[in-house]
Amino acid sequence: MRKISLLLVLLPLIFFADAQTVPSIIGPDKMVDPWHYTSVKSLTFDKACVASAHPIASNVGAAIMRKGGNAFDAMIAVQLTLAVVYPEAGNLGGGGFLIARKRDGKLVALDYREMAPGSATKDMYLDKNGNAQNELSESGHLSSGVPGTVAGIFETYKHAKLPFAQLIQPAIDLAQNGYAISKREANGLNGNKADFVKNSTAPAALVKDAPWKEGDTLRQPELAATLIRIRDQGLKGFYEGETAKLIVEEMKRGKGIITLDDLKGYVVKERTPMEFDYRGHHIIGFPPPSSGGILIEQMLKMIEKYPVGSYGFQSPESVQLMIEAERRAYADRAEHMGDPDFWKVPQKTLVSDAYLAERMKDFQPGVASKSAGIKAGIAHESEETTHISIIDKLGNMVAVTTTLNNSYGSKTIVGGAGFIMNDEMDDFSIKPGVPNMYGAVGGEANAIAAGKRMLSSMTPTLVLKNNNPFMVVGTPGGTTIPTSVFQSIVNVIDFGMSANDAVNKPKFHHQWLPDEVMVEKGFSPETKAALEKMGYSIKDRGAIGRTELIKVLATGKREAAADGRGDDSLAGF
Repeated sequence: MRKISLLLVLLPLIFFADAQTVPSIIGPDKMVDPWHYTSVKSLTFDKACVASAHPIASNVGAAIMRKGGNAFDAMIAVQLTLAVVYPEAGNLGGGGFLIARKRDGKLVALDYREMAPGSATKDMYLDKNGNAQNELSESGHLSSGVPGTVAGIFETYKHAKLPFAQLIQPAIDLAQNGYAISKREANGLNGNKADFVKNSTAPAALVKDAPWKEGDTLRQPELAATLIRIRDQGLKGFYEGETAKLIVEEMKRGKGIITLDDLKGYVVKERTPMEFDYRGHHIIGFPPPSSGGILIEQMLKMIEKYPVGSYGFQSPESVQLMIEAERRAYADRAEHMGDPDFWKVPQKTLVSDAYLAERMKDFQPGVASKSAGIKAGIAHESEETTHISIIDKLGNMVAVTTTLNNSYGSKTIVGGAGFIMNDEMDDFSIKPGVPNMYGAVGGEANAIAAGKRMLSSMTPTLVLKNNNPFMVVGTPGGTTIPTSVFQSIVNVIDFGMSANDAVNKPKFHHQWLPDEVMVEKGFSPETKAALEKMGYSIKDRGAIGRTELIKVLATGKREAAADGRGDDSLAGF
């Protein structure tokens, strides 16, 4: 009996020692140099590649695959690395969706979206007069849902090959020893300093007295300790024990409502992917509580009977058609979509040919519809996020979109744990008809309820051609996510674009309400004038999304593009 007791005492020490002997791939003379790196925007690889929001993260993913890992190993390592080097959206305190197709054709769809805490209520953001208090759902402790990222990572690990310690060690090394921040990152940390101080209750590595500047080394010892607990204790190293205690203590100090029971009770849900065909290609999308899969299917099917390719890219004809498809799909989003465990989403009807034909019945080429006259169809039936696209040498395809919601989430850094909590509660409809921070309007389908998952715009998507891998695509961008993915797919399939052009050509966006077409810089002025003549209200705006797209060529090579709108980068071999 004494021998068994001694073994139980020594096992954690043995495991910890083994973890510590994992050879580091991070360092000036290692596979990934965290002080000298550049963004690679467009490249073709022979076997495997990663596209993500940060060069260090993409380089880590490629290194993991070089060391024998598959696309799932790489995805885990990239997500954990982004939690260190991309704090505005990479995260431990958020959630996401993973969709994958394994080399044998098996599909995997993991929902690790955040959940409303157990004491959340439908009217928790209304004042005594029933007015919406948007500031409470958009930042600070009360805006956080129960995070799902770490649980999602361990669910993903069921499909991986390498020891978990090997996948998390790069993130630990980067948090402990630091990395050089980019100009964009310095600006982000400086611009959010006041909010970090306001919404956090303890000092944190992301905040310092002097302004951050490009090339500064960011070290995050508290985050490193959190990652080590995850490495050594697994799922319990986050949802129980010291880290869970630190989360709950932070919540209590700031009047948040996440409890130990909420954390311990978090579960990942396996979903059934959405599948449909479009012009000889097979599209695989994510179902509710993501709105993305339904919206992509609706929009592509609404335009499929029209000769979009012959209209030409960004012609008045093609853009108007796509705007009207977007308008109608987003009207349905507001009325019919929510967490399927709480709301009966009429999914089959929403994507049926008869329903979509009826939705486009009043479409008039050359004439703008008005959102006031476009309501959701009658369906009877029982912007800060980050995306990662990976294809490995075996043909495993993995797409993950993960988020804190707004840039730097709730701006609340968990004291003693070093990571930022999400502000995903704002993705619920806090009051019917009241728009969230992205202008999205919702109703009863997406009302707050304890344990419910808020409706999402995240749209990780896979495309097959002749039953073989063809595209992995996704983007951040709040409600612009589905329209960016929609346009990227159309750019490749209908307009025959390269991955680089499909990602980086100017995009546009319409989401039903507000009734306006948002366009990026560089959008065709001739088309813009033609649309205004048709009756559209056009609004110029900044960058739309940061799309990561991998396209498999007929030769089998992987043509990849990382969005030029950010520090996004590619790596592979």
